[in-house]
Amino acid sequence: MTDTIHIQIDRADGSLQRLIGLVERRGFHIDGLSMADEGASRRVQIKVRGRDAGRCTENLGRQIDKLIGARRVTFAPQAYVAPFQTEAAA
Repeated sequence: MTDTIHIQIDRADGSLQRLIGLVERRGFHIDGLSMADEGASRRVQIKVRGRDAGRCTENLGRQIDKLIGARRVTFAPQAYVAPFQTEAAA
């Protein structure tokens, strides 16, 4: 099952690399990633899937929250639509 985690992270050198490395080291596959810059920070939406049934995305979220530069971590409901997608102009 794929879960979506929303992260606000500082726009510092290596911050995205640290985030991706943490996710992979904790035993998760990255199924999708989108990002939007907001001045001094980035909004990152990452879709993750555990390598096995023993992986808990809530634990991963707590680990991401301890990451240097992470400001906010939230989880999306299963039917959530990505906030970075723009609707076509009518």
